Amino acid sequence: MILENFTFENPSWFWLFLSIPLAVFWYWRKRQEQTATLKISSTQGFSKKSTLAQLRPLLFILKMLSLALLIIAMARPRTVDVSTKVKKTEGIDIIISVDISASMLARDLKPNRIEALKDVARKFVQGRPNDRLGLVVYAGESYTKTPLTSDKSIMVSAINNLDYSQDIEGGTAIGMGLATSVNKLKDSEAESKVIILLTDGENNSGFIDPITATQLAVEYGIKTYTIAIGTKGMAMSPVGIRPNGQFEYRNVEVSIDEELMKTIADRTGGKYFRATDNESLQSIYDEIDTLEKTEIEEFKFYNYEEKYRLFLLLAGGLLFLEFLLKHTLFRSFV
Repeated sequence: MILENFTFENPSWFWLFLSIPLAVFWYWRKRQEQTATLKISSTQGFSKKSTLAQLRPLLFILKMLSLALLIIAMARPRTVDVSTKVKKTEGIDIIISVDISASMLARDLKPNRIEALKDVARKFVQGRPNDRLGLVVYAGESYTKTPLTSDKSIMVSAINNLDYSQDIEGGTAIGMGLATSVNKLKDSEAESKVIILLTDGENNSGFIDPITATQLAVEYGIKTYTIAIGTKGMAMSPVGIRPNGQFEYRNVEVSIDEELMKTIADRTGGKYFRATDNESLQSIYDEIDTLEKTEIEEFKFYNYEEKYRLFLLLAGGLLFLEFLLKHTLFRSFV
């Protein structure tokens, strides 16, 4: 819109517009009082009225237009051009490291742990537009599923494809998962480097000790948030594979090395969480999202261009025209 950037510095002057209808009323009453009444037998001789006499109110109209323009000028109209400059930090590089061992198919979260995680992780990734993210998966061994990328569609696709696979060695190699994540971040020049490490078990596989991997994370300044996923007690978990290829489920005790997860978080400056249901898992990712924010500064520059001069010139021009007409064409009627 044309008037979108049009503002008035002193809009209180617009109250003077109320004087215009009062002036019109006063002018009308004055005209009535100055008009003489003459009774005659016939008006035939006065059938032709003077054109100038009919146009005499034009002088008053010019005065009112001048007053309106002066009021607008006093309100200081101006246009404003707003330019924005955004300054942000280098952003945050985040590796999501996920345990995809068979136990992640346990049904204490709905429909199971890994599917519940996928729902939450997708939202987390889509809410980080200024950061690079990557995905590491591990069971008995670990590998990089997605290197650091700013393309959120790639990350979302990788998360959608998360699942247990018999192609990867069985077990839970927490140290391997953490070490692979550190390796992906160690050369990062981002202002902040973060690992979100999730597991539902104990370290029982792999050739890298979790404490050794933790020391590497500390050395490279990588903060690690650890999440233990699973109810406290018993959970319906896969215990074997039937001849038809489907998993056999039984109630088994949930066993998570929480002390290890706390140690990893404490030593790296992160925080430990326990997700026992879908809601708590979502709240954990929400909290991490709040804790790790890319700082963005927005600077706005305002360029004002005063427009009152145009209205003053128009008002002056109309007043001059009124004065000119009053002392020339309408001289004999004033």
